[in-house]
Amino acid sequence: MTKLKVIVADSDKEFCNLLRDSFSDDEQIELLAATDSGVDAIEKIQRYQPDVLISDLILPGIDGFELMARIRKLTIAKKPKIIIVSRLSGENFISKALGAGAAYFMAKPVDTATLHERILDFSNNRPQSARPSAYSARRSGLDEKLSNIFITVGIPAHIKGYQYLREAIKMSIDNPEIINSITKKLYPGIAERFNTSASKVERAIRHAIEVAWNRGKIENINSIFGIKIYSPNDKPTNGEFIALLADKMILEGA
Repeated sequence: MTKLKVIVADSDKEFCNLLRDSFSDDEQIELLAATDSGVDAIEKIQRYQPDVLISDLILPGIDGFELMARIRKLTIAKKPKIIIVSRLSGENFISKALGAGAAYFMAKPVDTATLHERILDFSNNRPQSARPSAYSARRSGLDEKLSNIFITVGIPAHIKGYQYLREAIKMSIDNPEIINSITKKLYPGIAERFNTSASKVERAIRHAIEVAWNRGKIENINSIFGIKIYSPNDKPTNGEFIALLADKMILEGA
C-alpha cells in the first residue's frame, strides 16, 4: 500500500511533535516534513509534492490564507489537499478557509484519531463511496460532537474501538436501517474501511464500551441522554449504544 505523504505547516511545536509521534509507525501515512513557516511550506510542497498539507491559519511571514492562495498558483503536477487546523474557528474563518481551497477545517485542539481519518479520506485505496466529494461542515461538527461525547464518557482516543465506534455511529446516521444488520453490514463495512476483520471491529467496540463502564462515569453517560438509562451493572450491547448515540445526533441535526 502506498503511503499518503503529508507536510505540516504550524508554529505550534507541541502539535507538530504530537503528529510526528502519531504517524511515526503508521502504515498508511508518512509525515515528510513539518515547518513553522508558510514560505518554507511552499518550498517543501514544490520539492516533495505531498498528498496532504495540514496547516494552521496563523503562521509567521504569510498566513494560512495567503499560503492557500500561493498553492493555487503553483505550476506543479500534483497540488496537495489542504486540511486547516486552527483555534480561529468562527463561521467566518471556516467559510473563508473553505472558499480559499481547504478540503477540511478542524478546530483546535484537534483529535488526532479524527485527523488521521480525514487524511485517509484522500487515499485512493479507499472505496469511492468512502471518499468525500466536498467538505461537509455538518460532518466536521459531528466528528467534534462525537469526540466530546467519547471524552465525557471516558473512551480514550488511542484504542481501536474509538475509531470503529465513531464510524459505526456515522454510518448509522447516514443509513439508520444498517443497525438492524449490524453483523452482516455494519461491522463488515467498518472492517473494509479500516482494512481489518468484522470480528475485530465487534470486539474493539465492545472493549471501548467496557472501558467507559469500568471507569465508572455512568452519570456522565446518562447526562448525555438527559435521562437515567444505565446503571453500573447495566451495560448496553454494541448495537444499543450505537443506536442511542446515532439517534441523539440525528435529533440534534447531525
